[in-house]
Amino acid sequence: MGSCFSSSMCDVFISFRGEDTRNGFTSHLYHALRAKKISTYMDDKLKKGNEISPTLKKAIKTAKLSVIVFSENYASSSWCLDELVQILERKDKKKQIVVPIFYGVDPSDIRKQKGSYTITSKRFEGRKRKDLDKWRKALNKAASLSGWDSLSIRPESKFVEEIVKDVKKKLKVLEEEEAAIIATASVIASTTYVGASAC
Repeated sequence: MGSCFSSSMCDVFISFRGEDTRNGFTSHLYHALRAKKISTYMDDKLKKGNEISPTLKKAIKTAKLSVIVFSENYASSSWCLDELVQILERKDKKKQIVVPIFYGVDPSDIRKQKGSYTITSKRFEGRKRKDLDKWRKALNKAASLSGWDSLSIRPESKFVEEIVKDVKKKLKVLEEEEAAIIATASVIASTTYVGASAC
């Protein structure tokens, strides 16, 4: 899994808490996206350490769209929270599309940082206050985005199917926008070239 980076970029990056959803929901979503020929990166290694690896940074940076699977223990992982910050930075700077999925969690608990989404210095001993503040802001911002709620669509197979349709639609719109930009740039370049040769 994640082999799509041999060619430089994936369509989709999935951020998830491995212990919650790796062998269930996220695995099903990954395979459903791949079945629709959507190149998808899913880190299938256990998260160890406190920093995002260079491979994951590249995966986030080059993806066209990121899916964030918020689950019960997502915010208990500094690794997941660091990924979230990176994803939202890409959204702000490069307009990367972000699709939140609320898997068995209430989006308002994430926004208000209640329950398992409470970020405290005691819980993340050794982390700097600025990291905690970044995580809080990122959680609030991500939970405020329009996303998918696992409790609203059942069975889970239908839920996965609807998400895949949505991702495919968003990627198609993005491709059309990119094609229009390239076409416009081509016209401008040829006009400039013709104007320059007329002198």
